[in-house]
Amino acid sequence: MNIIELEGITKTYGNHKAVDDLTLRVPKGSIYGFIGPNGSGKTTTIRMIMNILYPDSGNIKLLGKESLGSTLENVGYLPEERGLYKKMKVKDLIKFHGELKMVKDLDSKADTWLRKFDLSKWADKKVEALSKGMSQKVQFIITVIDEPEIIILDEPFSGLDPVNAEIIKEVILKLRDNGSTIIFSTHDMSVAEKMCDYIFMIYQGKKVLDGTLSSIQEKFGHDTIRIQAEDGVRAVEGIPGIEKVNDFGQVMEIRMAPGTDSQDILNTIMSKTRVSKFELTAPSLNDIFIRIARPENNEDHVPSM
Repeated sequence: MNIIELEGITKTYGNHKAVDDLTLRVPKGSIYGFIGPNGSGKTTTIRMIMNILYPDSGNIKLLGKESLGSTLENVGYLPEERGLYKKMKVKDLIKFHGELKMVKDLDSKADTWLRKFDLSKWADKKVEALSKGMSQKVQFIITVIDEPEIIILDEPFSGLDPVNAEIIKEVILKLRDNGSTIIFSTHDMSVAEKMCDYIFMIYQGKKVLDGTLSSIQEKFGHDTIRIQAEDGVRAVEGIPGIEKVNDFGQVMEIRMAPGTDSQDILNTIMSKTRVSKFELTAPSLNDIFIRIARPENNEDHVPSM
């Protein structure tokens, strides 16, 4: 069952098409990652799903019902622009939002969430006293406190330290296991790779990727070498058949030109230096993102959808 359906959605601002004829299906109980460069149309798409913006054309269905102009129930939304009532006390704010969502046993649930995010000692402090990271944790709590069927998170990990990012990751996975469907946008490709059942990429308003990570990687083929060599990037300079080198310091990712034999590259590098790691693999999501989104790239780098 598809819990969210977008059919031919278009949104235009003047002469600029922010979203161009977008069709998307989000299966129930999945984690769907939205990726794309800044200004690509991710947030506009999310705002149309949430009825904050209306499409110029096309249809949107949530939970099998037309969403345009309707009141959204059983949907939690964490926007990119965070906003809380700064003069309210933290626990009172959580309970206020819980009451709006008719959450039962609210006092106990608020305490449980505060403990989970190490905010108990801040329960009676005003929101304005919180750091940016703590405020984000509070906003995440009020987004999911009723465990809605659909949860939409715009950059949920932005600004969080690794400990709190891990807690939010665990909560998202538990919510998914309990039946919620989660959409989140992110610029962190490693998070998208590890967490998402499906990945959707929008570029210049158009859908350019949509599917599981493995299905997306298959479209690009196994044209990537991950290698660790003693001389680093100097060991691969000037070797025929290498189209691009992404140097991470300890490890390099090499993109081979079409028709290149990886063994020829390995033999050439081994004639120059010692190789401790050599792996032929599909490109990472980060590399795929860069291939599509770098200004010098063109449509030849994007497989047809």
